[in-house]
Amino acid sequence: MQLNEALAGDGLNRLKRAQGQLASVISMIEEGEECEKVLTQLAAVSRALDRAGFKLVASGMRHCQRARERGEEPPMTEEELEKLFLALA
Repeated sequence: MQLNEALAGDGLNRLKRAQGQLASVISMIEEGEECEKVLTQLAAVSRALDRAGFKLVASGMRHCQRARERGEEPPMTEEELEKLFLALA
């Protein structure tokens, strides 16, 4: 299944926000910020990435379901999507 902006939707927006958060964490380290603050922000980046991944898998599931409803062969099987989901969990 090819990912594009339309299919990725909110997942892409979440990734862009996480990218900004990660840049902020890097700056915090470079500027000598307190460890607790850095790790708190790093944990937030990690959660944001996890959520983005789950959004992408959910979008893929919806895309495949719509293909089935139209009588088409979905680009990925349920087993393949499940494997991707479990890789994120």
